[in-house]
Amino acid sequence: MLGLPDGIRGCLFDMDGVLTRTAKIHAAAWKAAFDDFLRGHAARTGVPFVPFDEVTDYEHYVDGKKRLDGTRTFLEARDIDLPEGAPGDPPGTLTLQGLSNRKNDLVQDLLDERGVEVFEGSSRYVHAVRDAGLHRAVVSSSANTERVLAAAGLAGLFEVRIDGVVAEERGLAGKPAPDMYLAGAEALRLKPSEAAVFEDALAGVAAGRAGDFAFVVGVDRLGQADALREHGADIVITDLAQLLHP
Repeated sequence: MLGLPDGIRGCLFDMDGVLTRTAKIHAAAWKAAFDDFLRGHAARTGVPFVPFDEVTDYEHYVDGKKRLDGTRTFLEARDIDLPEGAPGDPPGTLTLQGLSNRKNDLVQDLLDERGVEVFEGSSRYVHAVRDAGLHRAVVSSSANTERVLAAAGLAGLFEVRIDGVVAEERGLAGKPAPDMYLAGAEALRLKPSEAAVFEDALAGVAAGRAGDFAFVVGVDRLGQADALREHGADIVITDLAQLLHP
């Protein structure tokens, strides 16, 4: 009834864009942080100001990645070189860490302002997975995962949480590397061949494929079905409830 191949014993879910509608919050925070930086960069260097695109730039450079990796990847695409800095750099400092911290502050503000909305179909699906006796983990690059799951009322549905905080503590590479998903499967005592990955980000789908997981479900929230397949999705859906069968 879950739309999964035989032999699947556990499901590993991304959070932003798969379980919760917080991807739009992250996109808005990235745009605010990057546009403010890019305006200052244009004033300092004389290069034209080209704003961050919440769809194209978000999808290609930051979606699904750890915050620092997203900052680095986007700036590299713009041929902008900033020093790494230190994790404690004040938000807005002209370092990768400072710009990343600014983005996180903006996310916190937007979460306070807008709250957390859950995809109803995803909630139904995760409840069905639990009721079927399959193991469950949330695997998210966000450092705010614990807070978001609690606000969404989803925290009790998952046995394991591998997020940006855990990745930092353990030195796990971010998506598209498979490390975070492999850590989630290991924590559930599952082999990748026994687990399914659910992702809306191209980097996350690529991570699931790189980890040789049995089934990679691409969740198309941005009209990028073909790209999700190209990055390794076995199936592409627009809502997790589509996998439920009576």
